[in-house]
Amino acid sequence: MTKKYKSYDPEFKLYVLKLIELDGHKMKDISQKLDIPYGNLKRWMREYRDQKKKEEKEAQNQLLTASEYKEMYEKEKKSNVELQEEVDILKKAMHIFNQEKK
Repeated sequence: MTKKYKSYDPEFKLYVLKLIELDGHKMKDISQKLDIPYGNLKRWMREYRDQKKKEEKEAQNQLLTASEYKEMYEKEKKSNVELQEEVDILKKAMHIFNQEKK
């Protein structure tokens, strides 16, 4: 006699985990209401939290150093200056064309 294990969609797992973590429901209550073994919920929650920690660590590793930030800032500033020059040229052209119509 073999036991047939029930599998759950990843979307369903995420939904259940958000019910627990974000909405503050207790794992025991969710386990009973949705007929999910409590051990499964504990494992899912541990894996979910481990994944979140891993993502946070990766995000921290992607933070910019001061020199990288300065370089990015200078590029952005240069781009903004070029765009402002284009806007000024277009404004002058509009002004000239509007005067010719009158």
